[in-house]
Amino acid sequence: MSTLTPLFPRQPVPALEVATLGGGTWKLSEQAPENFTMVVFFRGLHCPICAGYLRDLQRKLGDFADAGVGVIAVSPDSEDRAAKSKEEWGLDDLTLGYGLDLDTARAWGLYVSTGRGPTSSGVEETRLFSEPGLFMVRPDGTLYFGSVQTMPFARPNFAEVLTAAKFVVEKDYPARGQVVDHTNPEGSPVDWPTPDYDPA
Repeated sequence: MSTLTPLFPRQPVPALEVATLGGGTWKLSEQAPENFTMVVFFRGLHCPICAGYLRDLQRKLGDFADAGVGVIAVSPDSEDRAAKSKEEWGLDDLTLGYGLDLDTARAWGLYVSTGRGPTSSGVEETRLFSEPGLFMVRPDGTLYFGSVQTMPFARPNFAEVLTAAKFVVEKDYPARGQVVDHTNPEGSPVDWPTPDYDPA
């Protein structure tokens, strides 16, 4: 049985290397964003909710770039299925990574589901696939923010993520949830005073 371990803010994230549509390998270690790299893990071609979610992300790519955030969306799909997603969902500008290994998905704390036939979009689910996750990674490779889900519904809203990204950069707001051992919090990364969160 594979192990599912949560990632902790302020700690290094696992390595991530994926093939991308259009050729080439995207490596997290080679990214150099001004503020964050946002890695959006999605279920794949069979997921109609992913389609709408990634279309919304594509509409906001320019805004994320202005905020110093690089973006990639990654799924366990094959190259052919990923290419269909790009074409059918109209994702011409979004970098799509494919072929996510499920051991890597587990290392990132993602949940894995078994396929259960065609979805409402009429596309067959793959035998196994990872459920959604969204991670904001600092340029030094440490986790700032993470969200993982067991279901395709109610994902982080990109408008809110964008607003938060701008706020935390402006206010130098630290990553929270960093305590690894609550019985020995002094052994966790050092905290410091923080401003109140009020993006409005």
